[in-house]
Amino acid sequence: MEKQFDIKNIRAIIGLGNPGPKYVKHRHSIGFRVLDALADHLMVQWNSVEKMEYATARLPSGQEMHLIKPLTFMNSSGQVLPWLQKKGIKPDQILVVHDELEKKFGQLVFNISGSHKGHNGLRSIISMIGPDFWRLKFGVGRPDDREQVPNYVLTDFPKNEEAEIPLLIDKVVSMICGT
Repeated sequence: MEKQFDIKNIRAIIGLGNPGPKYVKHRHSIGFRVLDALADHLMVQWNSVEKMEYATARLPSGQEMHLIKPLTFMNSSGQVLPWLQKKGIKPDQILVVHDELEKKFGQLVFNISGSHKGHNGLRSIISMIGPDFWRLKFGVGRPDDREQVPNYVLTDFPKNEEAEIPLLIDKVVSMICGT
């Protein structure tokens, strides 16, 4: 039987993205945007430590949650994992929010385990803790030409998709907070 996602089992949420204003609206930084919205919703402030921004929040259920944005650029996202491991957080207690080329724009899918499928942020995390962590895949679609993938993920969403992003992010925040 396949495991069902339950936020009550999660102790840390990592949003993947690239740091800096230049990257804010890139497809690859959707994880950062989700975590920023979640932090705003939970009214917590970001702190910086060990190559990451983090916030500790209480969900409406009273559950403590660590929110993390790695500041190491996508390819080294896994460098934040020792910090979580020191807190006793196990891989299956981690949710990683990331862009997903294999899902059409706006499709939101939770799953646990699996390969990185060429996503360098996931590759970095898997290299540190293995594949058995939760993922929230935020569909960004795929360009027709595989050669265009690196440029595609490092560009802004087109205006029509960008207009839908706030509603999709609100949906993710509601899914996480149970509201």
